[in-house]
Amino acid sequence: MAEAKKPAAAKKPASTAKKPAAPKAEKPAEAKVEAPKAAPKAPKAKTGNKKAAVVNRLQARYETEVKKALMEQYKYSSVMEIPGLNKIVVNIGVGDATQDAKRLEEAVAELAQITGQKPVITKAKKSIASFKLREGQAIGCKVTLRGIRMWDFFDKLVSIALPRVRDFRGVSKNAFDGRGNYTLGVKEQLIFPEIDYDKVAKVRGMDVVVVTTAKTDKEAYTLLELLGMPFSR
Repeated sequence: MAEAKKPAAAKKPASTAKKPAAPKAEKPAEAKVEAPKAAPKAPKAKTGNKKAAVVNRLQARYETEVKKALMEQYKYSSVMEIPGLNKIVVNIGVGDATQDAKRLEEAVAELAQITGQKPVITKAKKSIASFKLREGQAIGCKVTLRGIRMWDFFDKLVSIALPRVRDFRGVSKNAFDGRGNYTLGVKEQLIFPEIDYDKVAKVRGMDVVVVTTAKTDKEAYTLLELLGMPFSR
């Protein structure tokens, strides 16, 4: 007899339920490292378009010594009353320019060398027939100095130029105008170091007017003396 077939083993039903996924291991939170803050920038100096102030040595002396001496001598109630230099006017008359215009050009060039500033042409205010002078005709040149150029010129005048005058014995004390201004006459431009003797066509004199803020001639005299003006004794 044929053997009876063994019943097939029952298949295990496929499990539809998914196995729960193993929980992922959480990564430890990384410590946040903050970037170092940049150091605050230093504030920029406000320079603007203004140049650094240049001070002449005589100007510095006025601020530190002369002002103090004037205050002690005249007992001013305010520092604003202390006199000082206001401006300096340098003038050259060129009478022979009526015959030769080249002479005026030479005077203008020399005055520009001495003062470091471009001169202004001065013209006749009225006609004078005896001098063959017509109204409006160019007869000279002048320069008005203020600020650092004024101080530089005054320093050069009292320290270098005047001591080079032959047989110099000091300038007059009687050239004040009654309002604290002083006028000095220079006989030749050769006393200034900028002028080359070999290139000078004609020796010329000039007038130097020192305008101060002093109210009296006495105060102006003291101011100029303290600044080095060599007054005669």
